[in-house]
Amino acid sequence: MQDPPGTGSPAVSFVIPAYNEELLLPRTLDSIHAAARELGLDYEVVVVDDASTDRTGALAAERGARVVPVSNRKISATRNAGARAAAGGLLVFVDADTLVPVGPVAGALGVIAAGGVAGGSTCAFDGTIPGWARVLVRLMMSTYRWARLTPGAFLFCTREAFDAVGGFDESVFGGEEVLMARALDRFAKTRGQRFTIVRSPIVTSGRKLRAYSGRELLGTLALLSLRGRRGARRREAFEMWYGPRRADPAGLPETSQVTHPRS
Repeated sequence: MQDPPGTGSPAVSFVIPAYNEELLLPRTLDSIHAAARELGLDYEVVVVDDASTDRTGALAAERGARVVPVSNRKISATRNAGARAAAGGLLVFVDADTLVPVGPVAGALGVIAAGGVAGGSTCAFDGTIPGWARVLVRLMMSTYRWARLTPGAFLFCTREAFDAVGGFDESVFGGEEVLMARALDRFAKTRGQRFTIVRSPIVTSGRKLRAYSGRELLGTLALLSLRGRRGARRREAFEMWYGPRRADPAGLPETSQVTHPRS
């Protein structure tokens, strides 16, 4: 359960960067509370409301989160703001459109209990996604697991590890989770450990895979790969993330509809 004010620091802080996520954030928070309570965690939820113009902050507060208002419009800086505000010894970064079952949280706790310092998970997608996206996701998740990387939707590390690597790289507008995973892996190796990918996946929104064509998504990924970190320092390269959000053609998917990478 969450600590009442003045009773000490929680063991785990879930940090959620959010911008105009009033539609999906409530189910994300509900899933975190359910998983944490099932595991009997001493925890808190910190939602970093990054200049939202909808009810993101209000809905987060209604569901028991501590809301930290910022105006960055840069997810790396927003994640860091949440980490600075968090009190837990274990930081779990979760995207605002992501369901967190008990499995990944239990896996993260197991990594830390075994002496590990950081890790992440693979992901499944809600709703129905196109055939080309199924192939792409399968390839990406296999590559991520092999390379010991994780989608930004679920990344965890000890406070010590976070401070040691200096947090997320604020020079970039995207891809910060890749840079962070690599930095954490280097730090973990100094402790005789590795950045660990837990077996249980989180469930993140498939809205971009439904709202954008394969040509648009693959073209964006190809350009980012070619330009590397230099390209990641330009907001324009991440128009799909920072530009006007397209409506999900499927509406708000039922949580029971999940597309797994290996399906």
